This record gives sequence, structure tokens and C-alpha cells, in this order.
Amino acid sequence: MGIAALVMWILAAVAGSYLFIVNGGLRRQGTKITRFPVTVVLGHPALALVALATWVEFLLTAQTAYAWSSFGVLAVVALLGFILLTRWLTGRGGKHARGAEQEFPLIGVLAHGTVAILTFVLVLFTAIRVSRG
Repeated sequence: MGIAALVMWILAAVAGSYLFIVNGGLRRQGTKITRFPVTVVLGHPALALVALATWVEFLLTAQTAYAWSSFGVLAVVALLGFILLTRWLTGRGGKHARGAEQEFPLIGVLAHGTVAILTFVLVLFTAIRVSRG
């Protein structure tokens, strides 16, 4: 299950990178009303990399502390991702429907979110399993 989580994590990173590249990064942010918070835009992938590195350390050492540490950071990553998702959904056709984030393709958002949720669940279940011995 740990390797499956790693594979899902890599797929989520690829989909997330695609979304970031399509958006053009921070330089293409729209008006101040619809602009994503910089700390969220940069914090989401940065913390995801920290959690991924911790997960790889868990896979190499099989130490339970690394699994739970990775999950804890991943929970923060998921919260930041949810903030980005709600901001994107609010803008799509809503009163603030302008700005670069509206260029995110629906299929990319769905792919990233689906794989990210699978990653979250796999990491949680793996951490629980290794805690039980």
C-alpha cells in the first residue's frame, strides 16, 4: 500500500504541475479580487514535496513516525488544496469570474483532486496499518 501511495502521489504532482504551468504561475494572476493567495499557491506544492520526502523516508526505513509525520503534513496540503479548489469554484461563472485561475481545465482539476484524495486515503491507511504492527 505504501508504494501505491507513492505512485498516486507522483501522479498528483504531475497533474498539479500541469495546472500550475497552464496557469502560468504567479505572474499571470488576475485582478486582486480573484488572485489566489501567494502563501497558498506556493505553500501547497512546497509542503506536498516535504510530505512526499517524508513518505519516501518512511518507505526506506519503515519507521511509523515518518508515516504519521507525512500524513500530518499531507493533511495541511489537503486543506490548502481545498482552499484553492473553493476559490476556483467561486470564480467559475460567479461574480468574480475573471483572472488567470479560470484557465484551469476542468479535467486537470478533477484528475489532480481525484488522485490527491486517493493518495490521502492510502497514506492514512498505511500509517494506521504500520501503527498496529
